[in-house]
Order: sequence, then C-alpha cells, then structure tokens
Amino acid sequence: MVKASDFETSARAVLSFLHQRMGFDLWMVTRTEGAAWIALQTEDHGYGVSAGKVFRWADSFCSEMVKGNGPNIAPSSNAVPAYAAAPIGRQVQIKAYAGVPLSLADGTLFGTLCGIHPAPLPETTVEHQELLELLAANLSTILQLELDSTEATRRAERFQAEALTDSLTHLYNRRGWELLLAAEESRCIRYGHPAAVVIADLDELKRINDEFGHPAGDQLIIRASLALRDAARSIDIVARLGGDEFGIVGVECDSQGAEALLKRVRDALAANDVRASVGFAMRDPSVGIRSAWAEADQLMYEQKRSRADSTQRD
Repeated sequence: MVKASDFETSARAVLSFLHQRMGFDLWMVTRTEGAAWIALQTEDHGYGVSAGKVFRWADSFCSEMVKGNGPNIAPSSNAVPAYAAAPIGRQVQIKAYAGVPLSLADGTLFGTLCGIHPAPLPETTVEHQELLELLAANLSTILQLELDSTEATRRAERFQAEALTDSLTHLYNRRGWELLLAAEESRCIRYGHPAAVVIADLDELKRINDEFGHPAGDQLIIRASLALRDAARSIDIVARLGGDEFGIVGVECDSQGAEALLKRVRDALAANDVRASVGFAMRDPSVGIRSAWAEADQLMYEQKRSRADSTQRD
C-alpha cells in the first residue's frame, strides 16, 4: 500500500495516499515542540500550507483530539464543541477533520498525522479510522528507528569533521562549524527538533596581547575554549569561529535547556577568569538555525558595545 524507506519519504507517501483514499484538501505530518505546532510534511490542495509552517499547538484541533475532547475523525467538525471553539478554525476554513497521534516508543507525543477540509464530508469517512491509525503506527515506528540511529549518524559526522579543528584549542574551526551546523539543520527540518545557538566573544584579548604578548593571549583563548567545552554537553557542537569568537550549538535543546546552557557558559567563563560578551538565540522553525546564529551574534555585539560604553563612562 505505502512502500518507503525513511520517515520523510514515508510521510510524503502516506499523505498522498490519504488524500487519494479519504479526500481532505490538506494532510500534514506535524511535530509538537513547546507551544509550537510544526508542519513537517504536507499534501496541500488549497490551503497554501507548506512544510515548515508553524502554528500554535494550543490553537489546533489536534491538541483537543490528543486531550480526548474530540474524535479522531469528525466529518462535520462544527458539530464537535471543542473543534468548533478551537482558535485555528478562525484562521483557516475547517469543516471536516481527521487526526491521530504520532508517538515515540516511550509513549511521549511526537506530533500528529492529520487532515482538514473546508466543507463537511460524508459520515462514512469515519470508517477509515482503523486505516488512519495503522498508517500513524507505521510512521511512528519508522520515526523511532531513525531517531535511534541519530546518535550513530552524529558520531560519524563528528569523526569526518575531526580534521576541521582549530590547532590551538582543538575545537571545531569555522569550516567544521558550518558543516555540522548544516547537518543539524537538516535534522531540525526533518524531525522538528529544537536547537539553540550561543555566541561568545572575548572582551580582553587585544589588551592582553598588547600588554603581555601573544602567548598570554593564547592562554586566554585556551582557557575560554576549556570553559566552553565544560559548559556544553557531549552532544553539542563547540567551535572557535575566529580569533576571539566562539560558538555553541545546543543540539535538540529546548528553551529550558537553552537557558541552562547559557547559565553554564556564563558560570564556566567566570570560573576560568574569562571576560566575554555572550549572545544566544533559539532556532525558529520558520527561518532555521542560521538565523538563530545571526541573532545570537547580534545580541553578543550589542552586549559588547554596551560594555565598551560603560567602560568609557567609568
């Protein structure tokens, strides 16, 4: 019925099959991440929703379905109070709905397989629920198998990037950072993973080089690199991006984890007597991880300028 080799390809095949079998103008495979509801794959025939579109999870029919407030298939969704009241119904025209959870092996919710239609559908549509549940179960299994292999994939990527390291700090250099950043972005797009970027720039490298010489400056760089390596988790990416600039990608790091990472970075730098300006940003699914890098970089420079202005006033 649906033959595919990986989660992304399988999802596309399932959505196409469901459109042919059940109708519905929009089918989606989605990911829930905090307050965000992310469309990972879509089969769209009129709504204008493409992969990467982000909605609010609490606004969706799916959130009500998962809570048990509405059925998996509602041929006339306005007849279901929870669906009729859902805010997303005021953003797009929805008169029929179908949805089932996508769950991980430990039972946690990953997202949903769902469809919507701008007009009511025949009551016989509910007869497809068993098929919908079977397809969702198969997708969940494929997803879990891929997620289980992710650690091995990352190890292989890190091994390939070992040659792209900075000789002084033995962190990844700018090229290694770019390579691994692209690999993580691909996983974020495929699975809806969160990520965070931290950028740190040393405040005193030029002064120390001028007053004490470059060997002393090198020691400062090494202390900073050790501090950042200690603050990051083994799964994270730590790189020296330039002379006095460093970056960390918090891999699969939600907002709470990102705050904890930022605190560890600041504490570790202070403990190693390293003054640095630090900026961080969460990956926005609609624009990607490179935009988070740019935002974190901008916030770091704003902090650096603020510190410089304060020093001059003093």
